[in-house]
Amino acid sequence: MIWKNPNDLKGLQARHANTVIARLGIEFIEIGDDFLRATMPVDGRTIQPFGILHGGSSVVLAETLGSCAAQMCVDGSKKVCVGLDINANHIRSVRSGLVTGTARPIHMGRTTQVWGIDITDEAGKLVCVSRITMSVLDRAE
Repeated sequence: MIWKNPNDLKGLQARHANTVIARLGIEFIEIGDDFLRATMPVDGRTIQPFGILHGGSSVVLAETLGSCAAQMCVDGSKKVCVGLDINANHIRSVRSGLVTGTARPIHMGRTTQVWGIDITDEAGKLVCVSRITMSVLDRAE
């Protein structure tokens, strides 16, 4: 297991109340030994004017997963992880249902972490591939 600062699903969800994560309907659904998974609805909150999932919504899901996973891998009393760079390749459009994002570590260093996030539709087809680089900083006292 890679988690140094593990959370349970209810704790993760509660920490994001009254944020963009809650407003977009993102729900954390699984914490594995080396991954974090969440879903997001494809509905009026997350689509663009053509009626398909907005790429920015996919990026919010990806950044949420990468940021939360990174923070769970450090001593939260001493370190904080913040996003440094994110990119996304949008592979396939989605018009309805749920998308599921899964974050897995690519690199977990002392000062940076890199996470890969795959977002799939309900049929398991790849919708978006994202990569986020996190900066690991000393927590201000």
